[in-house]
Amino acid sequence: MKYQMQGRVRFSEVDSGKYITLPAIINYFQDCSTFQSEELGVGFKHLESHHKAWILSSWQIVLRRRPKIGEAITVETWATGFQGIYGVRNFEMKDEQGQTAACANSIWVYMDMQAGRPAKPSEEQIRLYNVEPALEMEYAPRKINLPDKCQDGPVFPVRKYHIDTNGHVNNCQYVQMALEALPAEAKVRQVRVEYKKAAVFGDEILPKLAVEEDRTVVELCETGGKPFAVVEFVME
Repeated sequence: MKYQMQGRVRFSEVDSGKYITLPAIINYFQDCSTFQSEELGVGFKHLESHHKAWILSSWQIVLRRRPKIGEAITVETWATGFQGIYGVRNFEMKDEQGQTAACANSIWVYMDMQAGRPAKPSEEQIRLYNVEPALEMEYAPRKINLPDKCQDGPVFPVRKYHIDTNGHVNNCQYVQMALEALPAEAKVRQVRVEYKKAAVFGDEILPKLAVEEDRTVVELCETGGKPFAVVEFVME
């Protein structure tokens, strides 16, 4: 079952060139999936009462064009498959002409938050989402190959505004952190994110940057070296 919401690019969602930012696109996608779950009756209240949560494992987001301030947009999402503890979901943002501005694939893990381990969603929950065919796009693997060499950046702390309702750093905030490592003029065509371990308030993050011929990789790591998340950018 596809779920759709309408929007308009706001001043708070654009960069200095008046184009919608990558984090704003990600937030539209996250909000759209959240609203679908709420409408189906399996949103926050339902999940919390069962001590469950859908935790994002990976993103692949492709940018085709970035709408400008004031443009009307349509955001759509739908489940494309469930296997064991995993759920797969597509997203699409269309502009006023009905053209695809951005699309995405995402992989989620259903978690038992009380036990602290993955769980299998019920057949009833899977049925509610009513799986639809996947987007036609070039799908990348869930795991990102790590570069052989990288350069350490300055360590920074996890701030209060990074934290979401699960008490962890929000999915979009990792992308925002990684974008800080890119040159101001960088134009991202695709971003992939692999989430490894949830960072929480009080943690410190060591960014590691590797610029290769066809991609830029930012590892957001514990000061001990293990990554919280790996973000891969492909530029225009």
